[in-house]
Amino acid sequence: MDIKRREFLTAAGLTAAIGLAGGSAVHAALPQESPLSGKRWAMAVDIKKCQKDHGCVDCREACHKVHNVPDVDTPNHEIKWIWREEFHRALHESDHEHLAESYKHATIPVLCNHCDNPPCTRVCPTGATWRRDKDGLVMMDWHRCIGCRYCVAACPYGSRSFNYKDPRPFIDEIQEAFPTRTKGVVEKCTFCEERLARGEQPACVEACAKRGKALTFGDLDDPNSEVRKVLEEHFTIRRRPELGTKPQVYYIV
Repeated sequence: MDIKRREFLTAAGLTAAIGLAGGSAVHAALPQESPLSGKRWAMAVDIKKCQKDHGCVDCREACHKVHNVPDVDTPNHEIKWIWREEFHRALHESDHEHLAESYKHATIPVLCNHCDNPPCTRVCPTGATWRRDKDGLVMMDWHRCIGCRYCVAACPYGSRSFNYKDPRPFIDEIQEAFPTRTKGVVEKCTFCEERLARGEQPACVEACAKRGKALTFGDLDDPNSEVRKVLEEHFTIRRRPELGTKPQVYYIV
């Protein structure tokens, strides 16, 4: 029996077995996605690496594209999951008159910090936002959001946006794999929980890896994870740690 005939018969036998066994055999026979597992997801941002290409917005463009983030033309109604902020605004507790010149003019990527002690979740009256126990992600259920904006006011990092308009007309190319939102709801970065479930890195991290690897993501509870090693090798700071929110985005200085 030649190899092609053997392959054909093997495939035919597998198909017949699936048909006889029913739907459960389909799941057993076909390859399954392997989700990334972690007990405490975190991100590290290397500011010096990020500054090598000062005008780079690859992380923002990748994130906003896959998550159908609208490009609203009114500044006060801007929707953002990840964006660049001036160093002295984002990390003003570390700003002083003798700061290195490179940092005085630096802009850094900022996003939801997925805090261990998030004030946003405590003020939500409907439970539309919560901290996930299994991995620490601060999640959103856009169907339960009533648009009260308490979470927007409670977040000390400006990481939440409110849809004053229907966002869909402001999306150039809607990605069917991710849900669009509606007027009157709040949205924010979710650390790409849907990509983690597919075994993929966050979109911003994946895009940055092609440019300069300024972003590192992983499980803080895993001593062998890349993010854990990066944090052990470098001095880092966090945004407004004095508030006790315990943010999980670290900046390497």
